[in-house]
Amino acid sequence: MKTICLYFEIHQNVHLKRYRFFEIGKDHYYFDDYENERGITETAERSYIPAIKTFIEMAKTYGKAFKVAFSISGCAIELLEQYAPEVIEMLQELNETGCVEFLAEPYSHGLSSLASEDVFRDEVARQAKKMKELFGKKPTVLRNSSLIYSDDIGGLVADMGYKGMIAEGAKHILGWKSPHFLYHCAQNPSLKLLLRDYKLSDDISLRFNDSSWNEYPLFADTYMDWIAQLPEEEKVINIFMELCALGIYQPLSSNILEFIKALPAVAKDRGITFATPSEIISKSKSVAPIEVPYPMSWNDEERDTSCWLGNVMQREAFHKLYSVAERVLICKDRRITQDWDRIQASNNFRFMTTKNMGVGFYRGIYDSPYDAFTNYMNILGDFINRVNSLYPLDIENDELNALLTTIRNQADEITVKDAEIARLQARLSKFEPVEKAEDKKAEKKPAAKKAPAKKAPAKKEAPAKKPAAKKEATPAAKKTKK
Repeated sequence: MKTICLYFEIHQNVHLKRYRFFEIGKDHYYFDDYENERGITETAERSYIPAIKTFIEMAKTYGKAFKVAFSISGCAIELLEQYAPEVIEMLQELNETGCVEFLAEPYSHGLSSLASEDVFRDEVARQAKKMKELFGKKPTVLRNSSLIYSDDIGGLVADMGYKGMIAEGAKHILGWKSPHFLYHCAQNPSLKLLLRDYKLSDDISLRFNDSSWNEYPLFADTYMDWIAQLPEEEKVINIFMELCALGIYQPLSSNILEFIKALPAVAKDRGITFATPSEIISKSKSVAPIEVPYPMSWNDEERDTSCWLGNVMQREAFHKLYSVAERVLICKDRRITQDWDRIQASNNFRFMTTKNMGVGFYRGIYDSPYDAFTNYMNILGDFINRVNSLYPLDIENDELNALLTTIRNQADEITVKDAEIARLQARLSKFEPVEKAEDKKAEKKPAAKKAPAKKAPAKKEAPAKKPAAKKEATPAAKKTKK
């Protein structure tokens, strides 16, 4: 039986404002609030809200026969909480149906997995904690920014305790192999890999409304027939895309949501099921390791990291940013941490690309990649000055490493204590029903009549002495007085 794993990414760019060289040291606010509010509210109205509403309807109609997964960057959560909280509320409503799984990912949707193990661990831990707070369950499967993956990254993710990771089914990695199987990390077999079928995914997210496409218009029956006709042994079909594909890349007028809504019923007719990533990992066996010596992603035809780190400007900005990573990790300033997350976002590096991206490539406020580089480096210059003012450069690496080691040890202790608390709570819950039952029994039993207590014999009180009577004067005395 074939199984579809349907996954959507929710991330929103945090737009930087125009920041000139003479503002360094004077202005410490780097973001275009108007553009950020406009962007997230427009995306929510045109895509997120109608799409999630459709998923809720599907979950109520088909029950556990329909499953879907999401990963949400921390930066996107912050923008949604500030400008479009109804999206979070709808995701929580969808979560209550039991038909959805939320995945872990780097908080910033940045490139920390390519630069710093400590930053990557910190980001994933913070985002996973946020998922637990919002949806009640800690993620067990991780999705890296833009599906960036390599053997080293997979080994790190396995060491962090995750059971699975989703990655791109890139042709230059798979060769003759099919993405329709469960694989595992070459460095650690305990980490299972779900590989994206980029053709079937892009048929929905990129080509659905393209009237020049030879398969236009695409119907749910046709799409499911393609999946049903795959070789019998190919069981796992991973369809991954951005959620804004539903409503932004493919407008609502194209009937994209009606297409999505029809998929479960058509799939059922063909004996095809839906499952979440963790369900596939728990029920399927890995067929082979996948060796990825150099990082791959789901971006562009090359499926590599060249769109972010392909030229000298991008690499210079990248190395400059992570040169202060260790100092930022020990910083407790909330503004520094928030700015750090937002300037790490991968789109800041993508704006600097000199690759031929076609006519429709979005560069934000920038006229050219050089313009994007100049603006970013001005902001980065001010940010680094702020970090250095808190933790000067003359602090030796040994001292800094000692602080980081202390922080890691404290984090490990907290993790151990949390696990111990959870274990004790689980044990306590086993005894609570017994105690309650005994209490009820005690309430039902009539109270035994107590024998009347014997009264202690009263002590005999000594008779009170009568006051001495006044002696009456004798008649002789009376006469004398007279």
